[in-house]
Amino acid sequence: MTVDRPMYRVKRHLLGRPLTTEHISDEKLDKRTALGVLASDCISSSAYGSEEMLRVLVPVVGVAAFTLILPVTGAILFVLLLLTLCYSDVVTIYTRAGGSYVVARENFGPNVAQIAAVALLVDYIVTVAVQVSAGTNALISLAHLAGNGWTGLDHLQLPVSVAVIVLLVYGNLRGVREAGRMFALPAYLFMTAIGLVLVVAVVRGLTGGLAHADLQAEGVVPSGTPGEGWLYGASLFIVLRSFANGGSSLTGLEAISNGISAFREPQGRNARHTLIAMSCVLAVLVLGVSTLAHYTHAVPYTDGTPTVIAQEARLVFGQGTLGTTGLVFVQLSTALVLYTGANTPFTGFPFLASFVAEDRFLPRMLTRRGHRLAFSNGIIALTVVSLALLLATGASVDRLVALYAIGVFTAFTMAGAGLTVHHLRRREPLRRVKVVVNALAAVVSAAVVLIFLVTKFTEGAWLVAVIFPLGVWALVRINREYRHEAAVLERLPAGADRPRVRRHQVFVLVETLDLATLKALRYAHELRPDTVRAVHFAIDEAHARHLREVWESTSATTVALELVACPDRRLRHAMRELAVRATQDEDTSLTVLVPRRMYANILGKLLHRGTGEKIARTLGQLPHVAVTILPFDASRALRMLQSGHKPPLD
Repeated sequence: MTVDRPMYRVKRHLLGRPLTTEHISDEKLDKRTALGVLASDCISSSAYGSEEMLRVLVPVVGVAAFTLILPVTGAILFVLLLLTLCYSDVVTIYTRAGGSYVVARENFGPNVAQIAAVALLVDYIVTVAVQVSAGTNALISLAHLAGNGWTGLDHLQLPVSVAVIVLLVYGNLRGVREAGRMFALPAYLFMTAIGLVLVVAVVRGLTGGLAHADLQAEGVVPSGTPGEGWLYGASLFIVLRSFANGGSSLTGLEAISNGISAFREPQGRNARHTLIAMSCVLAVLVLGVSTLAHYTHAVPYTDGTPTVIAQEARLVFGQGTLGTTGLVFVQLSTALVLYTGANTPFTGFPFLASFVAEDRFLPRMLTRRGHRLAFSNGIIALTVVSLALLLATGASVDRLVALYAIGVFTAFTMAGAGLTVHHLRRREPLRRVKVVVNALAAVVSAAVVLIFLVTKFTEGAWLVAVIFPLGVWALVRINREYRHEAAVLERLPAGADRPRVRRHQVFVLVETLDLATLKALRYAHELRPDTVRAVHFAIDEAHARHLREVWESTSATTVALELVACPDRRLRHAMRELAVRATQDEDTSLTVLVPRRMYANILGKLLHRGTGEKIARTLGQLPHVAVTILPFDASRALRMLQSGHKPPLD
């Protein structure tokens, strides 16, 4: 009976029983669960999108910012409409994970498609950091407003954010369906909470009871004074920058197209319905938050807390027990949806990475499903990089936003441009309308990227400008390596697997005479070579002499021991020279067997450090030489001998 290793038993206990491949269909998401899982990133962006607009406008135009925010929001909703139409096309035509990457690959070729791949991968990484940081801000804002200015959570921002990412990783490693059950509810709680705020705000607004925020409060972003002609020149540039910042409200819109493989059949129709529902919810939330900011004058704070949406909840619900209860509900649901919005990349990133890896632009290990049928390698890779980014930025939303929207709007641009080319090549109903809509979506998205790069360059956008070309180069370089490997196989002649030499020697490297060495010698004979040689490199002459005496006194082996002088103690160099001499006639092949002793306890591992891998790397470069490392469980052998059993050589 096979005994599971301790680490596997731990993994099974933490993640549950392993799922077999035939259970993949059971792990698909229905529309209701998919909306909660995949839309969390998108709809939760409304919690900070309007605030990012005001953060740019207020210092320049002061109170006028609360008037300007509505037309800027209107422009963003127009972009949302274009992108919804564009991505409805994407999920209808391309019903496989990959989104804009697939669109770009099919219409521009695989190399150009790597721009979309890098854009999406970067976006997913930044999304995890942004969403988690914003969620922690929501909790700190609750402490500020409900705790009468208490800031006791400030020092916990980074550790809490890290802990949340660890929880997300655990949920996703358990599998897609269980992650859906865990992370779908907060999205619906957030919709309910903001809907409640908007309804109460309308009632209080109609009765004249809607309060205004204090623009002179300590810590708020300082208000500027609009001068004459402020809509021209540099001030117009500020409005464009505000529009770009507000574009962060649309991040996550691509998640459904990237994770379409997670939907149940029919995937295209289910994904389109979910996308439209998500866009409608997002439009209501963004417009509602911006409109409330217009009436309440909720203004951002320099340190990020309390947030605009938290201030709106406090102003709408008021003081008292009911008001505080409403504030707590809004802020907790906001924190939860932001945290679970960070879960979307854990669904989309592994699917996208596996798809890019199938095209041989990323390592193939990203295509493998893990213990619970999730793409575990992709999840772990995303976790490591996003944690590094979180630590580097100190979990600051303001610092991360500069990196955030560039990636996703680059992907939007690629999707719109690719679909434009797709429809131009076909004769179909409404062809001109589709071309215009997708081309307009591409142009507007490219404009947002350009605005972000220019206005946020010194605030971190330069990093994205550097990462993008390096990322594309790296993916193309990986692909080139895979193509070279395939080309080598194609150039091999027929019957390349047949031996080209007439003589075969086997060297068994001997460190000491033990069961591992005897097992290697037995295996050497089973290969039926022309010659078997047991070789010991005499680095320690006293040990070498003692080994020869022990070897000659035993009847356990019939192979003579050869001592090879190694006065300079360069073992690999000496082994290489010996192998070259053995195969210099080019008519002899050499197999080198390296026993590797494995120990279960730490002490055994420390006392017996093997060099087999280093020898294999050295000799693997030589023609006619093959190296085989033979593992031997020394700990098990010792236990069997101590219990009186036969030495385990088989």
